[in-house]
Amino acid sequence: MKRLFLAAAVAVLAAAPVRAKQVGEISTDWTGNDIVIEALTDPDVQGVTCHLTYFSRGLIDRLSKGNWFEDPSNSSIACRQTGPIVVGDIETDKNGEEVFSEGRSLIFKSLQVRRLYDRENNTLIYVSYSRQIKDGSAKMAISTVPLFDREVSWSKGRPR
Repeated sequence: MKRLFLAAAVAVLAAAPVRAKQVGEISTDWTGNDIVIEALTDPDVQGVTCHLTYFSRGLIDRLSKGNWFEDPSNSSIACRQTGPIVVGDIETDKNGEEVFSEGRSLIFKSLQVRRLYDRENNTLIYVSYSRQIKDGSAKMAISTVPLFDREVSWSKGRPR
C-alpha cells in the first residue's frame, strides 16, 4: 500500500506543469507594486525558454483597494530557442496542452501558459492567459518558436 501511494505521488508530481524561476523584479511605484519576470522551460521541449511577466500587487495597494487575495490578469510572454531543440511527446491537437500554471488569487484565478503545435507552419505557439471560474478574462499574450527541420529533433518522429 505504501509503495502504491508513493508511486501515485511521483506520477502526480511528474505530470504537474513546470514551475517558473523568478529572474527579475521591477518596482513600479512606492506602494510596492512590481512587475515580476520569470523564466520557464517547457518540460517536453528541450531548448525552448519562455520569459513570462506579470503584475504583483503590493501590501499598500491591497489595503487601499480592499481586495487582498487577487492580482490582475495582465501578463506577457516571449519564447525563444535557447539551445538545441528536442521535441518530446507533445500534444498536437488544436487544444494543445498546459505547460505552466500559477495561482493569481486565493482560489479562483490562475495564470496559465499553454503550448500548441501549428503543424502547417511547423511552429510551437505559447499563449499566456488568465483562467477564472467566472467572468473569464480576454487578456492574453502569444509567442511563437519556429521549428526549422535542420535544427530540431523529435523524440518520437515528427507528427503527421
